[in-house]
Amino acid sequence: MAATLPPPAASTAALEQLSSTKMFGGCNLRFRHQSATLGCPMTFSVYLPPSPASNLPVLYWLSGLTCTDENFIIKAGAQRAASAHGVALVAPDTSPRGLNIEGEADSYDFGVGAGFYLNATNEKWKNWRMYDYVVKELPKVLSDHFEQLNTSQASIFGHSMGGHGALTIYLKNIDKYKSVSAFAPIVNPINCPWGQKAFSNYLGSTKSDWEEYDATCLIKKCKEVSTPILIDQGEDDKFLAEQLLPRNFEEACKAVRAPLILRMQPGYDHSYFFIATFIDDHIAHHAQFLKSA
Repeated sequence: MAATLPPPAASTAALEQLSSTKMFGGCNLRFRHQSATLGCPMTFSVYLPPSPASNLPVLYWLSGLTCTDENFIIKAGAQRAASAHGVALVAPDTSPRGLNIEGEADSYDFGVGAGFYLNATNEKWKNWRMYDYVVKELPKVLSDHFEQLNTSQASIFGHSMGGHGALTIYLKNIDKYKSVSAFAPIVNPINCPWGQKAFSNYLGSTKSDWEEYDATCLIKKCKEVSTPILIDQGEDDKFLAEQLLPRNFEEACKAVRAPLILRMQPGYDHSYFFIATFIDDHIAHHAQFLKSA
């Protein structure tokens, strides 16, 4: 039987349900809504476990370059562990879509599918405000439409560009999230080609503005991190040396004594096969902090 939502309050924005699929006793749901932050329709996916029936903690997943909200839900195999731990999964899309900005689809690593979870300051890319969408708008949409979710009990994780997003969002909002983890994250984007291309176009040429969206820079200024940060990184990842730079983040964490669990995984690459292998560990990691408060 397809899951249905209670009717939203009259003041809330409309939410269109696109699909519903039962899995491990719970339900995968996909929705579309008009985003006021991004100025376009956005989709997101939710997995609701079968229990508890209320006060469900929320674990946000941020995907990487070229992905949509569906990649994680279809490929990661996260629902079994989410069901076992009683944690809801929420996966937004990776950028605005359908705005037809010149150049938005010219390359895989900028524009559509490559929002980098920041708020663009370049006027041309003013709709690329994925930071505000993830941190502010999406939680409000969830709390307005899902009475069973407790959005104040939230954690965040992601992959590659999404790992960058999860780490930077967590470090800028430690009061909002109980924990963070990442798979093969872009941890020092100001020093890698992906980050330099995105930041120069979205944020302009001022390097200090870039640092506000760089986990390695942010952790150096963050003295409040007490919850261990979990990162899994495949040693056979073709992007490891040039784009991901986990050792830079590791050194920054050591300098401020921030607890980091960096697991270098021999033989693993950058794919969802890698993510699926270790996804249960990450959900268990978050569950212990989501359930402890």
